Amino acid sequence: MKDFDRGDLDLLFQYSDKIAGLEYKERASLGTGRTLGIMFFEPSTRTRLSFESAMAAIGGTSVGFSETRTTSLEKGESFADTVRVVEANCDAIVLRHPMEGAARFAAEISSKPVISGGTGTEEHPTQAMLDLYTIMKEKGRIDGLRIGIVGDLKYGRTVYSLIYGLSKFNVSIDLVSPPLLRIRKEATHDFGTSGRANSIEIREHDSIEEVLPELDVLYMTRIQRERFPDEQEYEKVKGSYFIDSRQVERMKRDAIIMHPLPRTDEIRHDVDSTFNARYFKQMQYGRTLRAALLSLILNP
Repeated sequence: MKDFDRGDLDLLFQYSDKIAGLEYKERASLGTGRTLGIMFFEPSTRTRLSFESAMAAIGGTSVGFSETRTTSLEKGESFADTVRVVEANCDAIVLRHPMEGAARFAAEISSKPVISGGTGTEEHPTQAMLDLYTIMKEKGRIDGLRIGIVGDLKYGRTVYSLIYGLSKFNVSIDLVSPPLLRIRKEATHDFGTSGRANSIEIREHDSIEEVLPELDVLYMTRIQRERFPDEQEYEKVKGSYFIDSRQVERMKRDAIIMHPLPRTDEIRHDVDSTFNARYFKQMQYGRTLRAALLSLILNP
C-alpha cells in the first residue's frame, strides 16, 4: 500500500464505479481471452473466490491451486520454479503466502504482473483497497472520519495495509487491543503512533467502550490463533473484544461496522441484522474493486 498515492486510489475507486455501471457485454470484453493464475499457499475463502469471480466478471478465466499438496511443490519443486510454471500459463498472478516478502520475490522473477493476496503478517493490499472503497461508498468520504480498528493489531496483516491506506487521507484512528497485541512500532515509523503526522492522528486504547460512541467506522478483526508462536499467549488474549447488538446501540446512528472476515466470536450474530453492519456488503465491493484492478492491470 505504500506504493500507492492518493491519486492512484482515487483512480481505482472511480474505475470501480465505472465497472459497476457497465453492462455485462461491455464489462466482459475487458478480460476476454485472459487468464489469472491463482497461487494460494494458505487457506482462503473470500480473497480467492473474490479474485476468481472478479476475473470472470470481466470475461476472463482462472487457473492455479489453493493448496500445495496438489502441486509439484510436494515433489520438491522450488517456489521460484512454481512461479515460473504458473506465469507460463497466465497473464497475471495473484499470490497468497505465509512468508513476508513472497509476493515481492515472485514479482522480481515473473514477467507477468503479480498481485499480493496477503503475505505473512506483513500486508494485504487489495483488502485495504476494498476497505477504503467500502468506506467511501458507505460514508460518502474518507477525509474527516474517526475510525476505530479493534483486535489483533500485531499479527493482522489487514490492519497494516489499512493504516497505510488511511495515511493518504485526513483521518483520526483509534487502535484498540490488548497490550500483547499492540501494533508493531517498526511498521508505523512513517506516520508515528501518536500526535499528527502525514495528516493522520493515531491513539491507542485498551478499552473499546471509551471510543465506541465517537466512531464513524468500527473495523473489527479476529484474534489470529494460527499466527501466534505460543499457544499460551493466544489463550491469554482470545475473546478480548466483541460487539453485540446492545453495544451497537451506543454507536452513532450512521456509524458502520466492518470486518475483513472470517469472524469467530468478535462480532455476535445479532449484529448482522442491524443497520450498521457492512461486513457482508464489504465483500461485494471487493469483487467490484478487484475486477477494476484486474482490468487496469490487463489493459494498461
